Amino acid sequence: MPDLLIELFSEEIPARMQTRAGEDLKKLITDGLVDAGLTYSSAAAFTTPRRLTLAVGGLLAESPTTTEERKGPRADAPEKAIEGFLRGAGLQRDDLEERDTPKGPVLFAKITRQGRPAAAIVAEVLEKTIRNFPWPKSMRWGNGTLRWVRPLHAILCIVNDEAGAETVPLNVDGIISGDVTAGHRFMAPARFPVTSFDDYTDKLRRAYVVLDPAERADAIWNDATNQAFAGGLEVVEDKGLLAEVAGLVEWPVVLMGRIGADFLDLPPEVLQTSMKEHQKFFSVRNPKTGRIERFITVANRETADNGATILAGYEKVLSARLADAKFFWENDLRVAKGDMSVWLDALENVTFHNKLGTQAGLVGRMAALARELAPIVGADPDAAEEAARLAKADLSSEMIYEFPELQGLMGRYYIEASGRSAEIAAAAEEHYAPLGPSDEVPTAPVSVAVSLAEKIDKLAGFWAIDEKPTGSKDPFALRRAALGIIRIVLENDLSLALADTSAKGAEALVTAGIAEAVDTVDLMSFIHDRLKVYLRDQGVRHDVIDACIAMEGSDDLALLVRRARALSEVLGTDDGENMIQAFKRANNILTQAEEADGVEYSYGADIKFAETDEERALFAALDAAEAAIAPAVQARDFPAAMSAMAALRAPVDAFFTAVQVNADNATVRRNRLNLLSRITRICSSVADLTRIEG
Repeated sequence: MPDLLIELFSEEIPARMQTRAGEDLKKLITDGLVDAGLTYSSAAAFTTPRRLTLAVGGLLAESPTTTEERKGPRADAPEKAIEGFLRGAGLQRDDLEERDTPKGPVLFAKITRQGRPAAAIVAEVLEKTIRNFPWPKSMRWGNGTLRWVRPLHAILCIVNDEAGAETVPLNVDGIISGDVTAGHRFMAPARFPVTSFDDYTDKLRRAYVVLDPAERADAIWNDATNQAFAGGLEVVEDKGLLAEVAGLVEWPVVLMGRIGADFLDLPPEVLQTSMKEHQKFFSVRNPKTGRIERFITVANRETADNGATILAGYEKVLSARLADAKFFWENDLRVAKGDMSVWLDALENVTFHNKLGTQAGLVGRMAALARELAPIVGADPDAAEEAARLAKADLSSEMIYEFPELQGLMGRYYIEASGRSAEIAAAAEEHYAPLGPSDEVPTAPVSVAVSLAEKIDKLAGFWAIDEKPTGSKDPFALRRAALGIIRIVLENDLSLALADTSAKGAEALVTAGIAEAVDTVDLMSFIHDRLKVYLRDQGVRHDVIDACIAMEGSDDLALLVRRARALSEVLGTDDGENMIQAFKRANNILTQAEEADGVEYSYGADIKFAETDEERALFAALDAAEAAIAPAVQARDFPAAMSAMAALRAPVDAFFTAVQVNADNATVRRNRLNLLSRITRICSSVADLTRIEG
């Protein structure tokens, strides 16, 4: 079976587009081949700044001949209908076969498609792929109509087997396919022919091109960490930057440079952000002091002076960049140590949202709500309020204007410099957390109060102006805010009546004239939906969560989750699962009887009307269960409550086995139905079991 090699050679492809482009090339080509009848055994895509490469192994030499039978119109159908069928099938009238069917004579066609050589199919699929490639952005050049991310220079396309290599003929806007490629732009620019994928990769390596981006990334990281280790330092890990830099070079050469002494006292995050954003440098840290002291850059070529000239140029450019950062830092420190109210006043002119007012308005609402939350989360109210008022002050600083991604972090530095407490300073950084599912949540009480206040106000605000998430669209990250509230509450085990807190947030919006009302019920439903997703990922069934959400106090998320986990655990036992079935049986019989009789059997079960030992045993079991479940629920000991419920399984099963509920004696029947009502009432005190499926 032959192998296929494709290379699309162009000007430099932006690093951020390379991975997706490789995936798209692989999918479009392989899907096209399979659709045309060419199967294969393996396929792999590779990218460098100047080339997209696809290697397909074990390709069929030609597509198989296929025969398809297609049913047509009735034999006496209008001529136009028959002609349309013939055109679609590519046949003549004499090629059709008439057959008798239960619906009368019908025309049938046998359509035979002859197999074609792989090269012909590859040419069609590749041209279609090139002309319709889904680049996020593309351009035209010269007088052609072809669009590509950057000017496309050459197409390499060969099919090879034991007999040798064959060039697949292709002409796309004057770019004629061949069997040649080129090496490194500077170190080996000459073009050379290849005969197979192995030949291709070997010759590229000799021409200073590492084809595999993963191999380039590994080489960069290994060289960088080794050079740092030799100097007693360590490279700050950044997987995103590593992937980006690997997409900027074909022959990575790692160089370590120095940071000017004037800049070493800048906050490490400022150095790291400035070097990453502007220069694509890795930061190198002194593990003893935590300071960023060196940088790693990756050149795209070897030089006679081992990179000395390159490093000198980079160090000069970096000094200019860091001089700006130092200027911002020193100016901001003067403000922080003087009067931060200047920054707070400036927030009056910064829009939070055109329907929700300014950042200053947001800060005021956060401060009031943080003060309300403080006693609940164990924080000092004065500290929580002050922390909330200062949490966004750094948005007015020069550093954040230059590096918005440092908001919060710089706030912590500036608040510390102003002489305020560490817990107030920490809240500036931590109130944004968590920013993602793996991000840590704040645990310091003041930070927890401010973070919850910010997220609750955000949700209430966007609910007030009816800007809720729809489908996959969530431009204001409201799902993330809801998940943040959930994780903060659960991971800090907070007993928080979220409905009341949300109502207070809504009240502040109404008072500010931003909204007439906020549908906090719908907001709680949204938070519960996010909780379902969060717990489902942890193995808790959605119906179990629904059964617990239906209970009173479900806005206390910590209480709700303890109940759901206890119910989930008991459902994993035979007694628990069977007790649910017994409950459903009792509830169904009771519901049918109440509908038929037009009365409610909700009280009055009396043991004196019991006729069997099984009935009397169930009365006793229900007394014991109620005595155990009620205080356990009151004490929020849901495992104990669920276990007591599950213990009813045996006496309830025995009751249903031995006793006919709908007895002929009306008094006995009523007593037994009231007994079923007691079963459902006691079981429903732990969760709404009617919502459990199965």
